[in-house]
Amino acid sequence: MTSAAHDGLKCNDARYSLDDLLTLMSVLRDPQYGCPWDLSQDYASLVPHTLEEAYEVADVIERAAYATENRDEVLSELPAELGDLLFQGVFYAQIAREQQRFDFHDVIHVLTTKMLRRHPHVFPDGTLLSRREGVLPHEVDERAVNTRWEQIKQQEKPATSESPALERSAVEGSRDDASVLDGVPLGLPALTRAMKLSKKASRSGFDWPDVSGVLAKIREELGEVEEALDEGDEAHAREEVGDLLFAVVNLARTLKADPEQVLRGTNARFESRFRHVEAAIAAQGGSLQQTTLAEMDLHWEAAKQREARS
Repeated sequence: MTSAAHDGLKCNDARYSLDDLLTLMSVLRDPQYGCPWDLSQDYASLVPHTLEEAYEVADVIERAAYATENRDEVLSELPAELGDLLFQGVFYAQIAREQQRFDFHDVIHVLTTKMLRRHPHVFPDGTLLSRREGVLPHEVDERAVNTRWEQIKQQEKPATSESPALERSAVEGSRDDASVLDGVPLGLPALTRAMKLSKKASRSGFDWPDVSGVLAKIREELGEVEEALDEGDEAHAREEVGDLLFAVVNLARTLKADPEQVLRGTNARFESRFRHVEAAIAAQGGSLQQTTLAEMDLHWEAAKQREARS
């Protein structure tokens, strides 16, 4: 509904602005002139669309990253996908505006204020016009920046919002059971949430001193999976697989790799190689069901060699 159904609204300007987009959203939600689908939406009903749009942005970026040709053509899809994602925020803000909670300008104000506050190494006075002097970006201590970032986030928790319209009580920082792990949303994909939990724990000193410790933990967890399987305890084996995955996430973190991103890259390579296997077998007049695993492996290796040459 965010594309074809909305293409008919035109303005006189050659290029539309953010204000035009906000006007469009207001009309779509107008009780007299609006779109029935847009009028029927609420916060909860939009969530699946928001997740879908975010993944579609990621899809374009990663298809371009792994493309062997036509990379620019793939990236040409990015403005439209970013627009669809932006539209989700505009939609939420319009609903909030109708409920007299906040509007899109409040969102921009709160976001800008927060980013200024969290980047004292860039904006030392906390204003847009202030600048760091005498130190180039590559000379900034990244570890100190990350530590300060987490400290600032913790300080923000009991504080109210910069915008009265968005003011909310933040109780995490004052709870008896407050934890450095607070603030990691339960709704995140499991790999992403594991990454965030382990990163927060690491910043508090709960971490291996180097990558060898992580690798040893992975071997330990793999051994426990094998032990559970040898005992015939599938429920325990599944639990140990979870521990193994968490340890691998820690390895990704240690290597400064995002586990979701690297796994999506693996998915893309697997899909490309398997499609090559299918095509090669079909070209020989065969089918997967009639082909041995050894023959499939030969086509698989050919696909890997083709990737290496591209």
